[in-house]
Amino acid sequence: MYYRFFILMLLVLAIGCTEKGCELPEEIAKVPVSVQVERLEQPFFAVKSKAEMSAFLRAHPVFADKYLQQRSYPSDSAFILPLYDIATNPSLDSLAQQATEVFGDMAAQQEQLERAFKVIKYNYPEFQVPRVMTFVTGLGTLGSDLFVSDSLLVFGIDYFIGPKAMYRPQAYEYILQRYEPEKMVPAAMLLLSNRFNKISGSDRTLLAEMISMGKAYYFVKEVLPCVPDAHIISYTEKEIADVNHNEGRIWAHFVEKELLFEKAPFVVNKYIGERPNTPEIDATAPGRIGAWVGWQIVRKYMERNPNVTLPELMAETDYRKIFNESKYKPEKKR
Repeated sequence: MYYRFFILMLLVLAIGCTEKGCELPEEIAKVPVSVQVERLEQPFFAVKSKAEMSAFLRAHPVFADKYLQQRSYPSDSAFILPLYDIATNPSLDSLAQQATEVFGDMAAQQEQLERAFKVIKYNYPEFQVPRVMTFVTGLGTLGSDLFVSDSLLVFGIDYFIGPKAMYRPQAYEYILQRYEPEKMVPAAMLLLSNRFNKISGSDRTLLAEMISMGKAYYFVKEVLPCVPDAHIISYTEKEIADVNHNEGRIWAHFVEKELLFEKAPFVVNKYIGERPNTPEIDATAPGRIGAWVGWQIVRKYMERNPNVTLPELMAETDYRKIFNESKYKPEKKR
């Protein structure tokens, strides 16, 4: 079999926050950042009339405009009526209650966000901490799982209740495994990384795509150093253990098949697109494995270039430079 000996790696993963570099350096920890999570699902599902719904929207204009897309409706009444119907739907009210039970006061998520925003603001002093809100969307009836803009971050928390949710998003199992409470904040930071991750408009090779995505995952790990890799890339712990053990074999596939400078979209997508697995390597190899390899290349590059800052990495679009200077060449394990 392609995958073996993952038990030891699982034990390593279990160490969690004891790993080196988990805690924030003092100069970052003292960056003044405060996050207040506004739980908008609570007043929304407490609405008892259309007049109260109108008052709710007036009280949260940024949310109504940016997240609920109020401007796309022809009139206020056309906007308010479906919202009122949803707010008074018993099934969705039950889903909101379950979400509240799962996430509680969201103290853990609030702490994660504050730590992440401290790192970002330390590296990007011009960064303005967005308002953070939660909502129950009816699994997409009212909004998306995540929304990130310069001034607003919204979590559709009903997406992230997990496998015990009374309703789950309509998606394949390999997609559903990312919709779990502990993966919600990392997913938001991955989305936020797009603001800082510069890409090359000319280099569309598989290697370029791998490293571009690798930079994004590296960003998330930097701002959330205590979060396990499995939660960042949405692999299972077994998958993470297996790919770490078989890193040399995985890399050999890309080299032996001469894939790194491949430009055909169909081929590129096999290794970085959403798939349940990557059978070209092995039936049990997870999808997006090219992105995981790109992450390891970026890690090696940063290890060998300790003076390169996070902003400098995110601004670098010379992917061949990153690859060459990483000297990435993992060996096959017997």
